Amino acid sequence: MKIGQAVKMAFKSLTTKKARSFLTMLGIVIGLAAVIALVTYAQGQNLAIKALYDSQGDNVLGVSAYSWGAGGSNSAAQQLYDYCLGLDDVVGVTPNGYVYDDLTISYGAKTLSRGGPGMGMAGMDAGAGGSNEDHYPSIRLGNDKFGLCSDYKLARGREFNYLEVQNMSQVCVLGADTAEFLFSFADPIDKTININGLPFRVVGVYQSKAAGVKVGTSEDAQGVIDSLKYMDKLLLLPSSMTRYFNNNEPIQEYLVKVRSASAVNEVITELNGFLAGAIPEDSGFYSVDSPSRYSQDLDKADALQQRFLGIIAAISLVVAGIGIMNIMLVTVTERTREIGIRKAIGAERRSIIVQFLIEAVMICGIGGLLGIAVGYVATAILTKASFGVVIMPGMGITVGAFFLSVALGVIFGLYPAIKASTLQPVEALRAE
Repeated sequence: MKIGQAVKMAFKSLTTKKARSFLTMLGIVIGLAAVIALVTYAQGQNLAIKALYDSQGDNVLGVSAYSWGAGGSNSAAQQLYDYCLGLDDVVGVTPNGYVYDDLTISYGAKTLSRGGPGMGMAGMDAGAGGSNEDHYPSIRLGNDKFGLCSDYKLARGREFNYLEVQNMSQVCVLGADTAEFLFSFADPIDKTININGLPFRVVGVYQSKAAGVKVGTSEDAQGVIDSLKYMDKLLLLPSSMTRYFNNNEPIQEYLVKVRSASAVNEVITELNGFLAGAIPEDSGFYSVDSPSRYSQDLDKADALQQRFLGIIAAISLVVAGIGIMNIMLVTVTERTREIGIRKAIGAERRSIIVQFLIEAVMICGIGGLLGIAVGYVATAILTKASFGVVIMPGMGITVGAFFLSVALGVIFGLYPAIKASTLQPVEALRAE
C-alpha cells in the first residue's frame, strides 16, 4: 500500500467517527497546552525576578570592610577607595552607608517621619493613597559615584561633587518617590528641606526604578515591583554626614562598579587579595560579593523549575498516549474483518503496521497542532495577567512540542499496529 493511500484511509477513519477522534485528541491538546503554558510561565517568572537584579546592575560588587586596628575603618575605607581608583576595570566606588536613626524630614507643610502623620492639610492632600510613614525613605550615605554604582539615573539636577562630600556640605539627592511626596509637581532642585532641623539643599532627583517596569500581579512579580518602589524611597546624603547622624560610626559597606560583567570575577579576586593584606584576620573582617552570582543561581533554579513543571505536564501526555493506545486497540477490533480480507489478498505485515501507525500519528499530530494553538493563547493570557506583558513560547519549545506529539503517536500506536499485523486471515475473516 502506498503512503498516500494509507493517509487517505486514516483520514477517512478519523472523519467517520468525529466525536471519538476529537475526544481522543483532547488529551494531547490539554497535555501539550499545559507543557507550553507552564514552561513559558516559569520563564516569565524568572524574567520578572531578574528585573530586580537588573535594576541593581550585574557589574556591581558589594564590599564589606571593617578594621579595629591602627586607623580603624576610616583607614581601611581610604585604602579601599585609593586601590579601586587604580584598577583599570573599576569605574567607580562609593560608601554605601545607612542612617538608622529615625529622622524627621520636612518641606513646608509636608513631613516624613516614623511616628505619626506630621502633616498639615496640604501635606494630607499630598499623602493621599498612603500614610506618610509609607513614604519614609531609606536614608543613605554615599559620594559622587553613588548613582553610577547603584544604577540610579538622574531625572533632574546633578549628583553632589567630591568637594561637597569632603566639606560635609548640607546637600542631598532624592529618590523619585521621596521627591514626589515632598514636592508634588514642583521642581525640587535648589529647594531646601529640613532634616532634624538642619537645612539641606536638594541638588538632584533620581529617575524612578519602578516606572515602566511591568511584571504583573503574581506574588513573586508583585514582590519585585515592591522592591523597586522601595528603591525609589531614597534620601542620599554625603557620606561624611555620618559624623552628624551616626555618631561618627565608620561606614563598613561599599559599592564598586566594574567596567563590564565579564571583568567581575577578576576584580573580585583582586579586591580579595588587597583586603587580605590590608585587614589582617585578627584586626578586622572583609567580604566581596556580586549580585550577578545570585542571578546565576536564579538561572539554575529556573532551569530546575522548568524541568519539574515539564515533567508534571508530561504526565498528562502519557495519560493521553494511553488513551490513544486504547482507542487504536478498539479500532483494530472493529476492523478485524477488513484486516483479514487485506491479508487474504496478499497484504504484507508492514503495510498493516504502516496504516495503523499513520492513523495514530495523524491523531496525535492534529492534536499537537491544536494543543500548540491553545498553549499559545493560554500563555498569552496567563503571562499578561501575571507579568503585565505577553511572553510567547520560543520556537524551540513549539517545534519540540509538535515532534513530541508525533512521537507519542508512534510510541503508543505501535503496539496496536503490531497486533493488527499479526492477526491470522482465517480467524480475522470469521470475526463479526
